[in-house]
This record gives sequence, structure tokens and C-alpha cells, in this order.
Amino acid sequence: MTHGTVLDYWRAGLDDVPEEVWRHPRLEVLLLADNALTHLPARVAELTAVRTLDLGHNQLTSVPPELGALPALSDFLYLHDNRLTVLPEELGGLTRLTYLNVGENQLAALPQTLGRMTSLVELRAQHNLLTELPDRIGDLTSLRELWLRGNRLTALPATLTHLVELREVELRDNAFETVPEALRGLPLLRRLDLRANRLCELPSWLTELPSLEKLDLRWNDVRGNEETLAALRARGCVVLR
Repeated sequence: MTHGTVLDYWRAGLDDVPEEVWRHPRLEVLLLADNALTHLPARVAELTAVRTLDLGHNQLTSVPPELGALPALSDFLYLHDNRLTVLPEELGGLTRLTYLNVGENQLAALPQTLGRMTSLVELRAQHNLLTELPDRIGDLTSLRELWLRGNRLTALPATLTHLVELREVELRDNAFETVPEALRGLPLLRRLDLRANRLCELPSWLTELPSLEKLDLRWNDVRGNEETLAALRARGCVVLR
């Protein structure tokens, strides 16, 4: 369906990008979600006006480096629920992008060039195979939400402490044995989800997070931390355990 500068092929039964797409050089929104795409052509670089690109819920095993050369891609890039094992370093060229979802893939790492995407407000990389994050994630100083549920993380890079705009961090279903020190002192952090990790001890600095409103500790063994938990509740933080 075409409407102005929008092409909508949601659940259209596609196994390839339609030729019609390349006849709309001023296209701003391209929706290709919920199809059976296995390949994204390098011709995607021709879509120089695209602001939103939805490739979620397909069967992509890779995306071309040309994806990182879209100068207008600023709103949303959905790559979730595909079969991606790696992202091209060129993706860091999307310096205007504010929302990136690469969740539900098979990514073992995120590219270091992610740090160039300094307009990102929300990053979703849940349900992958991540064991660490790139140090340059600390350059994403506009980031407000970070979703990392269902990975294999045991620590966060120290540079995360530079993300002073962070409001929401989801670390559920990872392998943390301690609350990451990199979260210490984040002035705007409101919600921290640490469900289903391997936590036993809670650091006292949690009580010093000035904006913390909700801390989810369910499915951890945090008995013996009653003083810290009581202090959090006393200042109005909702603690689930």
C-alpha cells in the first residue's frame, strides 16, 4: 500500500524487496515487517530520504554495509527477530538515528562503531548472545533506554557511567553476580530491571541513585540485604524481590 511517502508491505508474503520500492527515491517510511525476506539489496543506499525502515520479523542473515549510508534515517530502524549473527561496522554511520532495535537475533557482539550513533535515544538488543558491550557505548550520551534482556552479560563497560540521560535499563535474564558498578551515580536512572540474574549482595550505592523509582530483583537471592532494601523503600523506591 502506498500513501504519500510511505510504502507499507507488512505481512505481504514477500521473499524479496519489491521493485516498486526503487521507483520511490523520496520515500520516507518503508515497512517490510513480517515477511520472509532473506536478503536486503545494496540498493537500499538509494533510499536517501528514508526516515523509518522496518525489517523486523523476517529471515535476514545479514544486512549490507550500505545500510549505514542512509543520510535521512533518523526515526526508527527495526532489525529485530531475524537471523543476524553480525552487524556491519558501517552501521555506525547512522548518526541521526534515534531508535535501533536489533533484538531477537543471534548477535555475539555489537560493533564498536555503535558509539558514533550519538543521536540514539533507545537501544534494544534483547535476546541475543552478547557476552559484553563495546566500550564506545559510553559515547551514546543521548541514550535514555537500554534493553539487554536475555543475553549472557556478566558486566557492563565502565564507560556506561557517561550515559547521564539513561532513564531505563533492562538487564533481566543475564549472568550478573553483582550490580554493575557502571550504573553508579547515573542521575536520571528511574527503572532498573535485574530479574533472573545471580545476585546475592546489593551495593549500598543503590540508595544514592537520586531518581530511582523501581528496582526489580525477582528471581535473585538477595537475602541478607535488608538494610539496603529498607533504605530504598524509605525513600519511595518500589523494590520487587
